[in-house]
Amino acid sequence: MAKNVISKYIWLVDTIERYGSITRERLNELWMKSEFGNGEPLPRRTFYNYRNGIADTLGIDIEFNQSTYEYYISNDGTETASKRQQWLLDSMSISGMITNSNDLSSRILLEYVPSAREFLPIIIDAMRQNHSIQFSYKSYRRVNPQKGIIIEPYFVKIFQQLWYVIGYNVTDKKIKTYSLDRMNDVIILNKKFKAPRGFVPEEFFADCYGIITNQDEPKRIVIKAESTQAKYLRALPLHPSQQEEIHDHYSIFSYTMRNTYDLRERLLSHGSSIEVLEPPELKAQIIDELQKAIENYSNKK
Repeated sequence: MAKNVISKYIWLVDTIERYGSITRERLNELWMKSEFGNGEPLPRRTFYNYRNGIADTLGIDIEFNQSTYEYYISNDGTETASKRQQWLLDSMSISGMITNSNDLSSRILLEYVPSAREFLPIIIDAMRQNHSIQFSYKSYRRVNPQKGIIIEPYFVKIFQQLWYVIGYNVTDKKIKTYSLDRMNDVIILNKKFKAPRGFVPEEFFADCYGIITNQDEPKRIVIKAESTQAKYLRALPLHPSQQEEIHDHYSIFSYTMRNTYDLRERLLSHGSSIEVLEPPELKAQIIDELQKAIENYSNKK
């Protein structure tokens, strides 16, 4: 499909989403002022063709309210679908802005995501067909790569600039997580699979921060953050369970999460601007890591 058509799809979806609901007349006014309109209105037949194309290509329905004569973006009402659609809309909007800002390309700096280009399309294709995949994997903990790993790919997730695939390892007989940047020789097998009944990808990491999970029960985690750091945590919560108790010069944040490696790494990254208050075992682990860091520097000659 022509890149220009996708750009028009993005413009239409983003414009309708920003207005919430909009009449054809107002949409035409905005179209005429856009880079696509060149002062000309959007023909009715073309608009309907674009609506169908947006539904088929992007899975987004533009509905019409007959009582107000306005168009709006529809969703199926579920929280998961709403989050997915909002992510898609945000991504499309940003993509559209960047695509249409070639004159500012040297002034728009993006984070590098090294693992997506080569293997993500293959894995998504396997997921779409419900086919297993086979690959070799170079773990950071092993000298030699593991070859011939076969998994049933359930879903993918991005975390800290890296893509991961989560699926059922047919040899180990359990669900495992693999980073795409450590994979090689990825192929789609003819073997089909079915995800377990009732398996919901969004719930797999629901009690965790990051990409690593464990069998521990979720616990109440409490941290104290100085006022400046509290603003960052307020703007970008560590976890959906985050609750805040605001004080004059600090805030107390509480969560219900599992104690995982990714969580400890994130807490340590904040240095002295936060303090773990509960649970005692998490506090002890953070103190132990900080002491090891001090010893590392103290032993330097």
